[in-house]
Amino acid sequence: MSAFKEYETFDALGLAALARRGEVTPEDLLEAAIERVEARNPAINAVTMELYDYGRKAIADGLPDGPFRGVPFLVKDLTASVAGVKMTRGSKFFADTPPSSIDSEHVKRLKQAGLVIFGRTNTCEIGLSLTCEPQLHGPTRNPWNTEHISGGSSGGAAAAVAARMLPLAHASDGFGSIRAPAACCGLVGLKPTRSRNTFAPVLGEGLGGCSTEHAVSLSVRDSAALLDATHGSGPGDPYVAPPPVRSFLEETKNAAGKLRIAWTAKAPNGAQVDTECLQLLEQTVQLCSELGHEVEECDPQVDGGDIVPTFVTLAAANTVVNLSTHPTKGRSAHEDEVERITWLTAKLGEQISAPDYVSATQAAHRLGRQMAAFHSQWDVLLTPGLASPAVKLGWIDMMMDDVDEYWQRVFRFSPFTVWFNLTGQPAMMLPLGQSDSGLPLAVQLVTPFGDEATLFRLGAQLEAALPWFDRKPELAK
Repeated sequence: MSAFKEYETFDALGLAALARRGEVTPEDLLEAAIERVEARNPAINAVTMELYDYGRKAIADGLPDGPFRGVPFLVKDLTASVAGVKMTRGSKFFADTPPSSIDSEHVKRLKQAGLVIFGRTNTCEIGLSLTCEPQLHGPTRNPWNTEHISGGSSGGAAAAVAARMLPLAHASDGFGSIRAPAACCGLVGLKPTRSRNTFAPVLGEGLGGCSTEHAVSLSVRDSAALLDATHGSGPGDPYVAPPPVRSFLEETKNAAGKLRIAWTAKAPNGAQVDTECLQLLEQTVQLCSELGHEVEECDPQVDGGDIVPTFVTLAAANTVVNLSTHPTKGRSAHEDEVERITWLTAKLGEQISAPDYVSATQAAHRLGRQMAAFHSQWDVLLTPGLASPAVKLGWIDMMMDDVDEYWQRVFRFSPFTVWFNLTGQPAMMLPLGQSDSGLPLAVQLVTPFGDEATLFRLGAQLEAALPWFDRKPELAK
């Protein structure tokens, strides 16, 4: 790579500090990122929309003096509305959607932070998978092994960051779509508390309150600083997250203290967990004990059998609505315009009654109450990140005909993520290990509703004890 050869040795805050000191320019950083996309994207298909001139114009027009001023940034092709840029949602049905007329409030805050948007990343159709293999753009491949998935639905974002095209990228999470790609690709992936980041000005909530936006990153501190820049309610939000006591970035510099940490290897849906994932959890438990925390095995007493059915009810009903929201066609999608699982999930949604939907929301709230009771005794819950390392492409196939088998496969692979979309709690993936085959492995940290602060303190402590920044795939060497 000829453009700014040291680019990959810094996280996003590190790059911003170089630019602030005048050691590099935002132009230098953008061209370094573009050079890496051009060189590495053909192998993994992470970036599906090039907005290079959009980024160059933003720099030429003058960037805000935010914490990430001049840092290149990619936005997911879902949820993030960018003025003058189209959003396909990874779907042939929405591929002809005209460019947006507005920036979402979240995108406004990303820009105000000084980030330079220069492309969109691949996603599965309307975010309905934990892999990224849309018919529209083709599959995104895992940089660690291109026969395996990068995770979904933020798989393009995770693959791009893992391939060191950039240190930080936009992502969103409705049932694990930040955390599963982070675990698959060896990154930090935080799902913030419900409503920590606003969906203004269009939506009040996403996926019945399950969805939230944030990012995948190379470092814990980047995740914290980005949340500092984006969090807070928007006009007309139906509810808000508890305000933080201090900045999230400051939390990463604070001592974690002695935490009460519970751990569980028991998947709430009974899914079997791979031995290597269990071994990493055990190693993390031991490390936490050595760091001075009180650590004990304790399975939360929740209605675990309700988790997947509750989510599928919410997702199916929302899919019906999502397929009716093309801004110009004025009609819902036809069967041959969307992928099989999208269509079949919508068919499930059409059979859901209003009382069924209300019952599902009440079940989600009941799970939240149960976890709140659990956290009256425990500051943190540790779980495996996923039930296995990244599976091979094609196994979670949105073109399969059996919708029940599809959703069973999704949650056999990722049984620990959707749990906390339903409760609204913050949860973070940390890439603390690797499988014997060289694929990343992760653990998940979960804290009470509104308590990202503890996640950042403990996450930074574990990052210092088991650093991962210099671990990169062959593709990025």
